[in-house]
Order: sequence, then C-alpha cells, then structure tokens
Amino acid sequence: MKLPRAITHERRLADSEDLLAAFLGQVGELGEKLGPILTQLPPSLAFEPASAQAFLRMLRRRFAGPVACEPRHASWFTAEADRLLRDHGVARVAADPARIPEAARPGGAADLLYVRLHGAPRIYFSPYPAAEIDHWAALIARSPATDRWCILDNTGLGHAAADALEMRARLEESERGGIADL
Repeated sequence: MKLPRAITHERRLADSEDLLAAFLGQVGELGEKLGPILTQLPPSLAFEPASAQAFLRMLRRRFAGPVACEPRHASWFTAEADRLLRDHGVARVAADPARIPEAARPGGAADLLYVRLHGAPRIYFSPYPAAEIDHWAALIARSPATDRWCILDNTGLGHAAADALEMRARLEESERGGIADL
C-alpha cells in the first residue's frame, strides 16, 4: 500500500497525523495480508532531518510493520538520510529508472528489500529486456533481506505481468542454482 499523496505531496509529511491515522485504519483491515507501506516522496521534497525524523517517529508510533521509502530528491541519498531511515527500520527503495545512480541501489533498513521498476526508457510503458530482468533478479537474489518485494509498474501497455513472470522464473532458477551469474 502506498501512503496517500495528501500526506507525502500535499502536506509534505508535516501535520499529517490525522491523515496517517485514517490511512492506517483503512489498510489495517487487511490484517496479515498487508505488506510493506510505501512512502513515495515528491521529487521536490529535499531531505530535512528534523521533519523527516518527526514524520518517521510518528509513523513508527502507529505502525510497526515493514515500511519502504522512495525518495526522489538527490539530498536523500546521503549517509545521514540512510542512517535516519535505518534507525527507524525503513528501507530505501531501489528504483528504475533512477533519477540519480544511488536511487537504483537499496538503502536504509537491511531486513526489507523493495524494488520498484517503472519501465525504461519510457516510464510506465517500456518492457524490460532480458538483461535488465537478469540484473534486477540478481540484486533480489543476492539481497540479505528477509523480506523482498519487487513491484513492476510498467502497466501502460500491459508489460508488467509478463515482466513479473519472467522475473519470477529467473528467481526460481537462481534458487535452484541454475544461473551462475545470479
């Protein structure tokens, strides 16, 4: 589940306790079926330690489950930001296409791996070639995370389902030891 834009984009994480409570109440109905909560930040939201920490503390007071953050401003890809995410048990998303090279690598809490593949070069529309599926499958297979997620968002022309099946096949083959370079 993705946090509502009202929290991330409109209120920019500030003064959002009421919206967070309502969201968590709704998704809480999923019970054990609820996976990680995604916090996708707007590209214009720079890392500001005090406000980020205040939001993460508030979130963690209300939700103990897995959380992934997809920052899109370059200031979030620093040791300080990574440490703050890790201290609050929040994984940083590995995304494609990556706005900056660091965005393609996971960060934050190491127990959760959350990969978001949007399609490239044409975001939301392009299918992934076999070499790219292999690359992401290798990252997932080698991750020490105990909880691993890969979301394919290249749904514009329906490529996500086929790419997901290809990714699953690569990961299953890797588990059997069938692909040496994975």
